[in-house]
Amino acid sequence: MDERVVLDKAQGVAADRGGVASRALLADVGVHRHHIRQEVLRGRWALHGRHTVAVHTRVLTQEELFWRAVWEVSASAAVLDGVSALIAAGLRGFDEEAVHVSVVHNRRSAKAPGVRVHHLPRRCSDEVIGAGVPRVRPALAAVRAAHWAVSDRQAALILAMTVQQRLCSSAQLLAAVEVIRGRRRRALVKGVVLDVAGGAQSLGELDLAGMCRRHGLPEPDRQVIREDPTGRRYLDCRWRCGLVAEIDGAGHRWGLAVTDDNLRLNEVVVGGEQVLRFDTLGLRLREGQFMTQLRAGLHALGEPGVEAPSG
Repeated sequence: MDERVVLDKAQGVAADRGGVASRALLADVGVHRHHIRQEVLRGRWALHGRHTVAVHTRVLTQEELFWRAVWEVSASAAVLDGVSALIAAGLRGFDEEAVHVSVVHNRRSAKAPGVRVHHLPRRCSDEVIGAGVPRVRPALAAVRAAHWAVSDRQAALILAMTVQQRLCSSAQLLAAVEVIRGRRRRALVKGVVLDVAGGAQSLGELDLAGMCRRHGLPEPDRQVIREDPTGRRYLDCRWRCGLVAEIDGAGHRWGLAVTDDNLRLNEVVVGGEQVLRFDTLGLRLREGQFMTQLRAGLHALGEPGVEAPSG
C-alpha cells in the first residue's frame, strides 16, 4: 500500500478518537503491523501499549487516554465507569489521575498502567452508552464512583456534583442506588442520594434531634412559627436561649430558594435571635464538628445545662 494511502487511512480512523486508533481498527482498513512499525521508527507515530497507536507523538489528551484504557483492558468488554464515565459525560471540577473502567467478571481483561479495572458481577440493563468512548450512563456511574471513592467526603461530592451539573436527574440517581448495591458504604451512599434528591427520608430536623441526644445536648423545638412583616414563617429548630438552627437540603440550592431563605433568616437575626446553618450532607459527613459548634452556640447564649466544648 502506498505510504500516502497508509497515512490517510490511519488518520481517518483516528480522527474520531482524538488521534489514536487500535491495531484492530487499523487492520480493518488495511493498515497492518509492518506499516505501524515503519511509522513508529520514522518518529511519526507512537505506541501506547499493546493495542493503542497514536498517529502523532504528542502527549495523549483526556479523550485519547479514555480510548487507550478501553482498548488495553478489553476492547470487547471494558467501558468507562465511575468518575471517568462522568468526566466523559461532561463533569467539571473533579480531577482523577487514574482512568476507571469496568468489566463483567467472567470476561477476559488485562491490566494497563494508569487504569483501574473494576470487575462487576453483571451489567444493568441498557447501562452502556456506545456513542463515542463506551461508557456507563451517568446515574449508574455516579453511584459506582461513590462506592469506589477514597473517602466518604469524596463519595458525597461525586453524587452531589452529578446532579448539580445536571448529568442526571434526581429520579435517575434514586433509581440507580436501588440497583447498584456496592460492597462499601451502602448506608452512606443511599443516605446521600436521598439528601441530594431531597427525598422524604433525607437528613433533616428529626435527625438533628437524634444527634443532640447522642452528644448530650438538649433537643430543640421543631418547626417553630414566627410572624414577621412579610407573613408567617417556620424555623427548622429553636432552643429556649434563642438559638435557631436551619438545615439546608438540596432544595435550598435551586432557583430563588436561596433568596427566600436569606430573607427569612435575616428577619430572625434582626429580631434578636442567633442562627446557625447546617447542610444535610455536612451533618452526615462531619457531625462531630457541627455538634461542637452547636454546643458552643448554646453555651454562649446560656442554654441551661450546656457546658462549653472541651479543648
